[in-house]
Amino acid sequence: MKVAIISDLHGNMQALEKVCEDIKNNKCEKVFCLGDLAMAGPQPRAMVDFVRSKSDWTVIQGNTDKMIAEMKPEDISVLKDNAPVMANALLEELMYIEDERKKYLRNLPPELKFEIEGVKIHLVHGSPRKNNENIFPDMPLAEVEEIVSCSDADVIFCGHTHMPCGYQTSRRQTVVNAGSVGRPMTQDAKACYVIANFENGGFSIEHRLLDYDRELACNILMHRNFEGKEKIAQMLIKPDARHI
Repeated sequence: MKVAIISDLHGNMQALEKVCEDIKNNKCEKVFCLGDLAMAGPQPRAMVDFVRSKSDWTVIQGNTDKMIAEMKPEDISVLKDNAPVMANALLEELMYIEDERKKYLRNLPPELKFEIEGVKIHLVHGSPRKNNENIFPDMPLAEVEEIVSCSDADVIFCGHTHMPCGYQTSRRQTVVNAGSVGRPMTQDAKACYVIANFENGGFSIEHRLLDYDRELACNILMHRNFEGKEKIAQMLIKPDARHI
């Protein structure tokens, strides 16, 4: 069975459309979405509606989905001290996304476990421990092993960092960060997702990078109504997490 794993869409419909086209061309039978659908992106409402319409997709909740669904405007002060632009974007999202869409985000499961072809799968957003815990490239293997030690899965799929990577632990667990469809944080600004092929108790993993109309996505984001939007828009062209 061939499966697509996507994460961190962040309202970027242009990127997701290109990824969905590639998923179809590669004849993937299932799509697993690891969350972060809306915040600080060009078209958050359209993204929530698009994902919600995909009744055959398996979708879990990302940390920003939870923030949009549950946070109150008065709770943003701490975030403002550490990431002022993201705080502004979140405040805008709290006002912009209606209760019906927030309800969908609120009701997404935080994680899921199941089997495919005899392989135990664990879908998380950040890590098996926390939805906002980072699994970065080039981490010490011992640190990754500690982070995933609470999971008994053969394969753990995660996102959150917007940086694709993979690890094989001493417990024979495979940890795969799917990167980001909507706002990659690597030198290559292409949309990133994973195709996993499960067969006869084994599997293969492929990260795929796809270019899309980044200029259009950037221009749409520039019409959002929060301070600092131009910095996030520029990140679609040239990723840089500093000063946001």
